Amino acid sequence: MPRRRWTVLDAPSNLGLRQLRPGVEPGARRLADALRACGLIERLGGRDAGRVEAPPWTEMFENRSRIPAYTVELAERLGNLLHAGEKPLVLGGDCSILLGAMLALRRRGQYGLAFLDGHLDFRTEDVDAVAGEDLAVVTGRAEDALADIDGLRPYVRDEDVVALGERAGDTIPSSIRVIGLDRLRRGEWAVPGVPYWIHLDADVLRLDAVDSPQPGGLSYDELADVLRRLLPSAVGMHVTIFDPDKDPDGSAAHALTDCLVSALAP
Repeated sequence: MPRRRWTVLDAPSNLGLRQLRPGVEPGARRLADALRACGLIERLGGRDAGRVEAPPWTEMFENRSRIPAYTVELAERLGNLLHAGEKPLVLGGDCSILLGAMLALRRRGQYGLAFLDGHLDFRTEDVDAVAGEDLAVVTGRAEDALADIDGLRPYVRDEDVVALGERAGDTIPSSIRVIGLDRLRRGEWAVPGVPYWIHLDADVLRLDAVDSPQPGGLSYDELADVLRRLLPSAVGMHVTIFDPDKDPDGSAAHALTDCLVSALAP
């Protein structure tokens, strides 16, 4: 059967990120604008669902306190799209938008998560910026205000998560399946056993225009192949962390858009 077309929703939130240097806000909130300018929606044949505007980025712990309300607002918009039978593609923003996606799905039942990221985002001690904790939060390991909205902790069970592409040497409970980058390239593969959301952090790529760049990473062709393999049971996905401020000539935005179109277009 033909794939459903994507419904594109912007979630331009920086609330989960630290300052780059004193007083300097990261540029990930402009991700959606950059990919739209490259013709992403038109090239996908998608439908434009508009934006869920985020509160202003200020100070780390004030930002953290604003994430629960933004999570609820994003979850409600996504819930409406899912209820209408649409397939959302959310353009972030930072990784804290994962909370809104998984809350929307948890309200509907039991769903999984394919977590495609160069890091595991599982900090549970000395917590501060939620973009470094998002996988811990959605699996229930954070304060109630973030991890137990509507009394629905956890938004996704450990056994329904597969993390793909990690290369930072992060650790995580053994109940969550992790297929690091080297093992992924050697052909190891798994997906959640239930329909799932795809989290795509652009730092899984060999890319400097991200919040926390590191050596190595997937090529664009490798990423497109992984996404194609994930799509059959995916109910939606989002893209996070690409920072247009670190891409002054726009070449990375065009390459990332080409990759997404190659993988996601019907």
